[in-house]
Amino acid sequence: MATAMTETTTAAEPVDLLAKFDPIIQTREQLLAAGVEDPFNLVMEQVLSPTRAVCNGRDTILLGTYNYMGMTFDADVIEAGRQALTDFGAGTTGSRVLNGTYQTHAACEEALKDFYGMSHAMVFSTGYQANLGMVSTLAGKGDFIILDADSHASIYDGCKMSNADIVRFRHNDVADLEKRLKRLPPEAGKLVVLEGVYSMLGDVAPLPELVAVAKAHGAMVLVDEAHGMGFFGEHGRGVYEEQGVADDVDFVVGTFSKSVGTVGGFCVSNHPKFEILRLVCRPYTFTASLPPAVIACSTTSIRKLMTAHDKRARLWEATRRLHGGLKARGFRLATDTPESAIVSVLMPDQETTALMWSTLIELGVYVNMSRPPATPAGVFLLRCSICALHSDEQIDIVLAKFEQAAQMAQLALHEHA
Repeated sequence: MATAMTETTTAAEPVDLLAKFDPIIQTREQLLAAGVEDPFNLVMEQVLSPTRAVCNGRDTILLGTYNYMGMTFDADVIEAGRQALTDFGAGTTGSRVLNGTYQTHAACEEALKDFYGMSHAMVFSTGYQANLGMVSTLAGKGDFIILDADSHASIYDGCKMSNADIVRFRHNDVADLEKRLKRLPPEAGKLVVLEGVYSMLGDVAPLPELVAVAKAHGAMVLVDEAHGMGFFGEHGRGVYEEQGVADDVDFVVGTFSKSVGTVGGFCVSNHPKFEILRLVCRPYTFTASLPPAVIACSTTSIRKLMTAHDKRARLWEATRRLHGGLKARGFRLATDTPESAIVSVLMPDQETTALMWSTLIELGVYVNMSRPPATPAGVFLLRCSICALHSDEQIDIVLAKFEQAAQMAQLALHEHA
């Protein structure tokens, strides 16, 4: 008789898939060991207004929320959400192409079409998904995506998902864009992706020159106006409107999580085939739609932004006051003039950036700490985003706190900024 043979195997030690993040873990632990507060784990116990909150038990001026137009506490916006919650319930539990399109979603897309003067609008569940979906769907295998090197992570991730060939050009460099477009096959499909305002440095793209080069080489153009909607241009549509290139831009992507004051994303366009994207854009098709209350808040906010001329003017006034005040005090800023509602303060290194951020939060001012890879290599920032509801008094307090924090952190300031 044959004897049964049994083999014993020893379970292999699993490879730790999180080990790749050990350098980041180590860096974070070193920062926290130095006594700074965790800049990426802030808890707001109470939000008092678009410009104030209680953070870690302290009354804090909010200067890093992208709540540009201060719509989060608008009475009409809140009431619209409350009514939709009562009328339609808490959520849709479905995709937009199944049971997830309510009357509120259709109304929001109509508001976007009116706001932008476009024929088509498509609402996504987040701004990230809007870029992810549009970039990955418009360009596919055999096509080319040409993007600014400083593009947002959502654009880069859309590129990865697209299977298109990716070409980067130097930030806001018209000549470099043209050089790279000239190398591409003239018969290939091309999508040039730009941003009106780049969120790290707060600088504005030279869209007329960039768009002209793109069109001269047969490319379609997508502009992300996440940080320009609400206060650039005659109608608040964004940098592309202010710079006069609306007729040459094929797709405009935006978000609700900044000037609109809610959450969500969208794309608007006049392309006659645009509606087919609802069936072929995976980040749109295969996710649940936004809750009716969020959509209703967004719709009301968008329609109010159409006539928010006083708020736009006030936002620019507050931005100039902060930018000019910081510059006069010797801080190094990413832009010589206030190009957008983002004022980025340049820091010499990561340790100083973290110490300044921690000191400011202790002094009652919240800003964003930004470091690579979110920023360009070697660039460390304290990013300030201004709200139309920031008072002159609040801006002056912020300026005084920045100066105090610099002294406490031993940050050298420039006498002639």
